Amino acid sequence: MCLPRTLHAEEAVPQAPVLQSEAAILIDARSGTVLFEKNATERLYPASITKIVTGIIALESADPEELVTVSKEARNEDGTRVYLAEGEQVTLGNLVYALMLNSGNDAATAIAEHISGSKALFADKMNAFAKETVGVFDTQFTNPHGLPDPEHYTTASDMAKIAQYAMRNERFREIVATEKMPWNGLEWQSQLVNHNKLLTTYEGTLGVKNGYTQAAGNTLVIAAQRDGMELIGVILKASTNKVVYAEMTKLLDYGFAAFEPRQLFAAGETYEYGSVEAGETSRMFVAVEELWTAVPKHEVADMQVDALGAITMSTPSRTWTAGMLKLQEPPVANAQVMSAVDAGTGVSDASEEDGAAANSDWELPIAGAWLLMNVMLGTIAYLKLRKRAMRRA
Repeated sequence: MCLPRTLHAEEAVPQAPVLQSEAAILIDARSGTVLFEKNATERLYPASITKIVTGIIALESADPEELVTVSKEARNEDGTRVYLAEGEQVTLGNLVYALMLNSGNDAATAIAEHISGSKALFADKMNAFAKETVGVFDTQFTNPHGLPDPEHYTTASDMAKIAQYAMRNERFREIVATEKMPWNGLEWQSQLVNHNKLLTTYEGTLGVKNGYTQAAGNTLVIAAQRDGMELIGVILKASTNKVVYAEMTKLLDYGFAAFEPRQLFAAGETYEYGSVEAGETSRMFVAVEELWTAVPKHEVADMQVDALGAITMSTPSRTWTAGMLKLQEPPVANAQVMSAVDAGTGVSDASEEDGAAANSDWELPIAGAWLLMNVMLGTIAYLKLRKRAMRRA
């Protein structure tokens, strides 16, 4: 049983925010525990938060120092640009900075063409990444930048998981946390300025990306860290730029005020399920890695592990799944003994059979050695007798 933090008299239990935006979610970045959601599985246009996917694929697929040659199509891409010139060569890493800070659609197209040969083929790679690498299935991409397309959509829940994955990459974290950097292009000499306003206005913000199109409205994905807990918030289809930032601030404030991280198991820690004394089947589970969750600060949180190893946390206000333990297989010999007991044959029978098998393993070699030794001794004795007889003769 986990005890809640003591609530002081002047404190009020934090209340979940009421949001105007169409969809939103807040998760604990370490465990994925959902702390708040509104229409989190509704399919909506993502706009430029699409570039989170483009950026992490670029960093995982190629060397950031590779030179990318800008095509005519990239040069003439619609929307926000960093004014790449046709034929200009830029490192892939710098293009990711242009993508994530200045939201360059031309940088997105240049990256896609460099990695996959075309935007269409890169979109296939994005969709495979979402399903096979991250494990989300309500997201589909048709381009690398997020310009409107009826078949280009995501959900708040899926985008939170994508951001959670991307933020585990140290180079990606470094890029999205950058406020400004110089830009010396052939057609544009200036500096990239991160469009994410919370990076400089909300304490603990680590990134990630904002977006806007008329069809998508304002979208925003934010990662922020305070007091040892990292949160990821997603808002889709906010009515204005002011609203999306104000509501994300409310969402993060709620998360940090209402929840705290809780380690459930250390890596390698075991948990015994069932009681032999009570006539239950005993099973031993093990944590393959550290298992964490986020719990309400002001409520008692109980943990239960079921017969399959699934961990469930519950408080008076909510219940959630908090991970899985792995069944620890018993040693083979113990398994044989348990099988004998379960079959009603008794441990003694199994022990006799096991003993006979064990005896046969060592008795034969010893018997063979004993026989060889006797043959050798007999031969030596015979040779000595023969030698004495010859001397007498």
